[in-house]
Amino acid sequence: MEHIKSHSIYKFFERIYRPELMILLYFFYLTACAPSNSNKGKFDEAVETFQRQYPNGKDTDWEEDDKGNLEVNFQLKGEKYRADYDLNGNWIETEKSVKWSDLPSVVQNKIEAEYDKDDITEIEWVDHKTKGKFYDVEFKRVGKNMDVEYSFSGQKIME
Repeated sequence: MEHIKSHSIYKFFERIYRPELMILLYFFYLTACAPSNSNKGKFDEAVETFQRQYPNGKDTDWEEDDKGNLEVNFQLKGEKYRADYDLNGNWIETEKSVKWSDLPSVVQNKIEAEYDKDDITEIEWVDHKTKGKFYDVEFKRVGKNMDVEYSFSGQKIME
């Protein structure tokens, strides 16, 4: 033990170890290094709603979107989904990307009659709290892309 006490590092720690210093370091940790609680609870209501709505949802990744809503990316039965909730935890919508071949032929025919299929940048299956279930088809446009919503029967809901 005497051999250890002779090392300079031991002497250094012996000099700095004081209860007052430990208390000071602890308060420094609490104020500067500890995780912030400013978002504590922000996602709690949404997480509870999500767990009731999708009890088998896996690989969840939560974030706040650019509209101020809470967004979760998750997997369900091997497919990737995204759901949005407001800050009170109320469900807004759930979406998943789909391929052209997943669209019913009646929807494909309506799209091809009005638009160039090659301008499609994204197709999503959407379940919305007020609009119900539909397809959201995004087309390339100069500036902001254009979204067109179609019912499962091929009726244009919104452009």
